[in-house]
Amino acid sequence: MDPVATIVWIVSFVLVTVTVTGVSRRVGWSAPVVLVAVGAVVSFIPGVPQVQIQPELILYGLLPPLLFAAAIQTSFVDVRARRDGILLLSVGLVVFTVVVVGFATWLVVPTLTVAAAFAFGAVVAPTDTVAVTAIAGRLHLPRRLVTVLEGESLLNDATALVALNATIAAIVSVVNPLAIATDFVLAVVVGVAVGLLVGYVLANIRKQLRAPVLDTSLGLITPYLAFIPAQFLHGSGILAVVVAGLYLGFRSPTIQTAEARIAETINWRTISFLLENAVFLFIGLELAGIATGAFNSGITVGRTIAASVVVLFALFLARLIWMVLTTTLYKYGPQRLRERGWNWATSIAVSFAGIRGVVTLAAVFLLPPQTPDREFLQFLAFIVVVGTLLEGLALPWVIRRLKLPPPDFRQESGEMQRLLAEAQTAGLAKLEQEVTGDEDERVVERLRINAVFLADALENPTPVEGGEDAQYAYMRLRRSMIKAERSAVLDARSEGRYQELAVRSVLAFLDAEESALKSSGPKKPLN
Repeated sequence: MDPVATIVWIVSFVLVTVTVTGVSRRVGWSAPVVLVAVGAVVSFIPGVPQVQIQPELILYGLLPPLLFAAAIQTSFVDVRARRDGILLLSVGLVVFTVVVVGFATWLVVPTLTVAAAFAFGAVVAPTDTVAVTAIAGRLHLPRRLVTVLEGESLLNDATALVALNATIAAIVSVVNPLAIATDFVLAVVVGVAVGLLVGYVLANIRKQLRAPVLDTSLGLITPYLAFIPAQFLHGSGILAVVVAGLYLGFRSPTIQTAEARIAETINWRTISFLLENAVFLFIGLELAGIATGAFNSGITVGRTIAASVVVLFALFLARLIWMVLTTTLYKYGPQRLRERGWNWATSIAVSFAGIRGVVTLAAVFLLPPQTPDREFLQFLAFIVVVGTLLEGLALPWVIRRLKLPPPDFRQESGEMQRLLAEAQTAGLAKLEQEVTGDEDERVVERLRINAVFLADALENPTPVEGGEDAQYAYMRLRRSMIKAERSAVLDARSEGRYQELAVRSVLAFLDAEESALKSSGPKKPLN
């Protein structure tokens, strides 16, 4: 394809993605499902080039920024608080799913070897970060449940790909359990180490950058700086990206300017939107090619339908059984677990949140050419993605039937107000230290009552004789107050006295005020 045609296709891709997503949201439909359907229909139109997935493009090109965008918006504090539940789902459930789905696939497709069936189990094991995050945000689920689902979808990709590598090795050669265990430990250790190292180094570099455009530019390549070295060292690149994102997201209030944080948030939100939704359109566009390959495999339509039903049922059953086991452990296990557990209603809700997506379709194309019925497994993976997306449509109905309590918005708002008041108290204390007596009295008075002053200062710009310009004095003192307020908020977070939602809301409020203060004030350098 020539460069001009490539650009035309990219523009068309973005235009269709934005249009379909916008219309779907307006009418209340699931955007991922509609995008897959539109792509599937278009794939059968004569003249439309057949899309063939390149797994390396997905794994190296799309997955790192998608995971990083989700990780920097995920609370490290909340993940750490729910680490036991997240690990049970992102590691234990993945392994359990590989076994259950692997055996089910082997039974229903007799031409498969055990290794190939288990490889397919690893392909369909991880949930999709994009779909889970979208559903969690739309349904107003309990905060604890949202944290567990987002943490699971961020980390289970690494477990699944390690399991896939082990099963692929079993397809092409002979492996032993010790080698599999060693590879898993190496992947985790190297992935975490590279992620922390990249996060630490970039945090110190970004701390020296004052220009938001430089900071944002460095942030855009951060996922690849973590992913590529980890993969090169035989670690988990996915885990490295997630760890780096969690670390930098946690450190952002102390290493970035307010303008840089706001710019980064907007940029990653835009990138996430385009990549997330374009991926589902891309999945649909693959249908024609995948279906052709499955038809050529020689497996009958009846066996295809049977295999699809069995695999989807095995996926759901594996998740449901695991949730029953973990809920029982939480309810009747040691006291520490009983204090951190979830109820049966939450367990059922999590069981219905097992949506698959881009990682599954990318992973299935990593199966080596000697894999038995490889084309059929690719088609089966597509069926799993579409089937679990449709399953996700039932989640709102399930949530309503379970009567799970939504977040207490009044309590959260009250907590945010209390934290903001605490921060403002620290800011006022800082103000009393900073006042020199030479400032326009209006400046200090307006700051004390936390009201808008700049409009009044513009109308009456005359400073006190021999004193400081009123606008400059306001900016200098208010920025000192904001710095003290931000420090008070971070101290409160480190002491665990407020929920992370309140902390992030107040920090965002302070960032917005500081950014507006800088952009609307006099263009004079400030210390």
